[in-house]
Amino acid sequence: MAKKIKDLQKIKSIRFIISIIMIIASSLLQVYVINVFMDPCNLLSSGFTGVAILLNKISNLFGFNFSTSLGILALNIPAALLAYKSVSHRFTLLSCIQFILTSVFLQFLDFSPLFDDLTLNVLFGGFLYGMSVVLALRANGSTGGTDFIALYVSNKIHKSIWDYVFIFNCSMLIIFGYLFGWEHAGYSIIFQLISTRTISNFYQRYEQITIEITTNDPEVITEAFMNNFHHGMSVITAYGGYSKKRFYLCKTVVSSYEVRDVVDCIRSVKPDALINTYSTLNFYGKFYQKPIE
Repeated sequence: MAKKIKDLQKIKSIRFIISIIMIIASSLLQVYVINVFMDPCNLLSSGFTGVAILLNKISNLFGFNFSTSLGILALNIPAALLAYKSVSHRFTLLSCIQFILTSVFLQFLDFSPLFDDLTLNVLFGGFLYGMSVVLALRANGSTGGTDFIALYVSNKIHKSIWDYVFIFNCSMLIIFGYLFGWEHAGYSIIFQLISTRTISNFYQRYEQITIEITTNDPEVITEAFMNNFHHGMSVITAYGGYSKKRFYLCKTVVSSYEVRDVVDCIRSVKPDALINTYSTLNFYGKFYQKPIE
């Protein structure tokens, strides 16, 4: 028992180290996109980072400089306190590391532009900016700001709200366009649409998957499943058209990020079981969503 606990703690430590590496990579990529693709084309980023950049541009109109790095910290800290109370300490810690590193990297790192073409900057920049957010989310953290809010709300309603985040960003860009020109605001909206779709496509925490297991021994499968996961499982009696033998279908619906663990669990107790997985478009009823750690 003591060995299992020690092994579990070791696995958690390794996963936390991997999460830290992903968070650092997320910050570096975010700053790289801002320097290489956004600043040369006067594009505005999403979320609180975009708000901080906008405040910096507005302050320059009035003859003083409001640091983007300082704005990132000032805007994200209150949201971090909200997440600390409402989501989880680990999630908040990783998110704070991300936006603090982003603030620091913006001060000390500088990358040269790759393209002179505005369209290429929008396309590549939008995709890579979305991937910087995905890296943070897959590490069970975030890039702060609206990500705090989006993850908090999504965890409550069990649905993605990234499209609503895009609407918020569009509202911010309307202000940006009114003050600094509609052409760059328009390109920034395309930039944000690409990054938002990238997040939706690569981060699918709230996608639900149906797992169907064909077996002649449902008891061992249901016992292993119920001992390791917080979902129900239905067992349906069936009949083989070819074998003419009775068998059973064990069916359950889980979150997409749980599929690999469920399959490994089933195969560990019943290696010969046939397992089929497919996307569930709509699920109505009580469904357990693992909290953000």
